[in-house]
Amino acid sequence: MNAAIAETRRIVVVSNRLPFTVVEADDGIAFQDSAGGVATGLRALLSSPGSQSVASDYVWVGWPGSTISAQSQEQVKSRALAEFGCYPVFLSGQDFENFYQGFCNKTIWPLFHYFPSFAKYDEEYWAQYQKVNNAFSTTLLEAIRPDDTVWIHDYHLMLLPYLLRQALPQVRIGFFLHIPFPQFEIFRLLPATWRRQILEGLLGADLIGFHTHDYAEYFLRCVQRIIGYEHRLGRLLVKDRRIKVGAFPMGVDFKKFSDAAGHVEVQKESEALTKALGESKIVLSVDRQDYSKGILHRLQGFEAMLDMNPEWRGKVTLIMLVVPSRIGIEDYEGMKKQIEELVGKINGRFGAISWVPIIYQYRSLPFHSLVAMYVMSHVALVTALRDGRYLVAKE
Repeated sequence: MNAAIAETRRIVVVSNRLPFTVVEADDGIAFQDSAGGVATGLRALLSSPGSQSVASDYVWVGWPGSTISAQSQEQVKSRALAEFGCYPVFLSGQDFENFYQGFCNKTIWPLFHYFPSFAKYDEEYWAQYQKVNNAFSTTLLEAIRPDDTVWIHDYHLMLLPYLLRQALPQVRIGFFLHIPFPQFEIFRLLPATWRRQILEGLLGADLIGFHTHDYAEYFLRCVQRIIGYEHRLGRLLVKDRRIKVGAFPMGVDFKKFSDAAGHVEVQKESEALTKALGESKIVLSVDRQDYSKGILHRLQGFEAMLDMNPEWRGKVTLIMLVVPSRIGIEDYEGMKKQIEELVGKINGRFGAISWVPIIYQYRSLPFHSLVAMYVMSHVALVTALRDGRYLVAKE
């Protein structure tokens, strides 16, 4: 590769969230790290040594995590670009409500995770989804240079590849879906116009990636049944443009976790936890609060285990860490209440003065505290009902 060309090549990463959250207060503007899985995974990938051979630089386009007042937007934009290499996409409170809380998490998320009874089909949600994808396209056009490669992420932005392709026909575009892509019989539950536009939106990319071969096959089957394009070994020809569809599973930062396990502070915390819990065998459950994770199912399974194996009572403890997620969405609020009621029921039924069957915490933990939990536990309990790529299992 020509050295001059390599120096100018960039990846433009596009995701719903930037790798930080902007907090606007009376005393000014603060930038805090984002804890989201996509942002965390991409940061690890882009900062790894291998990524340097792919591109010499990258910029990031996304929502700054909060509604920014009009008078602060220019300051946030200049700081985000100068300090982080990011281009913020500003959304109003109504944008957020109907786009993120609405179409993304009340329509696409439940449907793509095979919970069709939870999916809501609202024209206002769909209109807002289109509007926000157009807003991302507008910001992207400000950020892109001629030789850039654009890498778009996840279900929030499935219309964006087509919008960008219309404006810049020659630009290189990749798209990666971090959640499952459903079978045709599930996908076709979307209204006809919506499902066709989503497929056409994705087909604006040159490379479309999924976590598993099955998800890629389901997508190709939907394209064939709904739009009529057939593929050959995962390759499509659309209007004289070749598109590749494949599986590119995401992993975790192995070295980060491996090194952390040996840190003195992790070892001390792990030993303190082990001492506090005595001889009890530890079963660890770590999850973001979501109905796709099977949290209620694992509680029911743990209850059944204690019921059928009384000899384990007093000898095993389930530590359940549930990280708050999508607060304010009815399905999630109802699930939180069910979890707490079931934990209380199991502890009340089997617990004793000297032993609590389930230690339940509804919060996120600092990284080293989480690793300490991993180190001192005997069993990792993973019961996701449907997931794109369950990274907790890899951790």
